[in-house]
Amino acid sequence: VEVHSGDIENILEIENKNFRITDMNLTLPYEDSFFDAVVCIDGIEHLERPFDFIRECSRILRPGGIIILSTPNINAIRSRWRWFWTGHHNKDKAPLNENRPTPLHHINMMSYQRLRYILHTRGFSVEKVTANRIKFISWLYAVFIPFSYLFTVMVYSKEEKDKRQREVNREIIKQVFSKPLLFGETMIMKARKK
Repeated sequence: VEVHSGDIENILEIENKNFRITDMNLTLPYEDSFFDAVVCIDGIEHLERPFDFIRECSRILRPGGIIILSTPNINAIRSRWRWFWTGHHNKDKAPLNENRPTPLHHINMMSYQRLRYILHTRGFSVEKVTANRIKFISWLYAVFIPFSYLFTVMVYSKEEKDKRQREVNREIIKQVFSKPLLFGETMIMKARKK
């Protein structure tokens, strides 16, 4: 197995012939269909152009290739609660410093619904969604789940008239109200290139 890696900066001072300084907002420095799999660990929320990044991942993956993405889970009920009170999600608790922008800023927090949309409209099919861990404090927010569920179902039913999309929305509701997405700290999504 050959592994290639890249990052915007070489913070870890990696000395490896397969490591490249790479701006994931731009064209990735790999040939078409070069990889069997692409893994992006907590990176997409830092990108100015996440749609373009996923398009590039599709380009460098062979047909049937896998992409695995992780990102802070803003669908978690605890993160939703924080957003309700402060307008900031759990992993993005205060305004970003406009005077000192950095690649470490979370400038594009991703919900499951948005990341799924990006993947599905760029030639991928989501196969699995999970989370890395669940903190005990997250369970304290479970009391709000029935209200959130009922309201979400009501809004989705009222707003969507297309029969096919209603079926997709039922699948989305099932995922959004799954244990990993309700309580997990980091969302992990696996998708396959069609």
